Amino acid sequence: MDRIDLFRIFSRVVECSSFTRAADTLGVPRSSVSAAVQELEERVGARLLHRTTRKVAPTQDGIAFYERCQQVIADVEETENLFRQNAAQPSGRLRIDVPGRIGRLVIAPALPGFLDRYPDIEVDLGVTDRAVNLVEDSIDCVLRVGPLSDSSLIARHIGELPLINVASPAYLQRCGTPKSPADLTDHHAVNYASPSNGRIEPWEWVDDGAVRSLPMRGRVTVNSAEAYIACCLAGLGLIQIPAYDVRRHLDAGELIEVMTTHRAQAMPMTLLYPHRQHLSRRLQVFADWLEAVLRAELL
Repeated sequence: MDRIDLFRIFSRVVECSSFTRAADTLGVPRSSVSAAVQELEERVGARLLHRTTRKVAPTQDGIAFYERCQQVIADVEETENLFRQNAAQPSGRLRIDVPGRIGRLVIAPALPGFLDRYPDIEVDLGVTDRAVNLVEDSIDCVLRVGPLSDSSLIARHIGELPLINVASPAYLQRCGTPKSPADLTDHHAVNYASPSNGRIEPWEWVDDGAVRSLPMRGRVTVNSAEAYIACCLAGLGLIQIPAYDVRRHLDAGELIEVMTTHRAQAMPMTLLYPHRQHLSRRLQVFADWLEAVLRAELL
């Protein structure tokens, strides 16, 4: 087997933590994947993977070798495209993961334009609010909204996503309109629990450059943006939400913005890639396109 193919198979096993999953994503028999890794270990003279009945993980040598493999694979792909007559037209499959509402409301409607421009690229679009693991799930790029945890991933900052405070006309008619944070003690919120840790987010606002927060009373707690907006439309309380998320409800008069001078701090939007020396051409053009779409539609 060609060495670069061995590198690709070994890298996929590391990323999937499984011979079976790696074989499925590559479309080859599991026995071929196992034989390829064994051949590679014999060639380099080192044990690259710890194998158990439940999981496969790289050894210390395997971790170092994986990082070098990523560099070699990227270099080979770039070299292969160097002299192609139509090098401006990248090709191949991209696996992308984005937050649910942004995926449905912004990216999916704009995607036909990207695919028309790059007819040789195929996109697997994951739309979920859970935090995916780029390496284990073999994802090329994810869009994250909010603060990032420490990571070895490559981060590309897109911008700051503005948040606004809204309520339904029925709620405001029943409970009155809050003018400032001091009025919040007389109001209810639809509470939002983080899907990742279950933590209920407090109400926030910026005061003289400092972020303030207040736990709000609420009779309903949700863990998805869809339910968050639906409960607000039903008159169950105030919410803090990205402006794009409720634009059509504001235009239709179904929701009303309140406390316009006491908004929460804007949330950073970031594209994350696996740590590789070079990004593929197809990922570069997709990331550039996605940034332009997000800036135009959200910022």
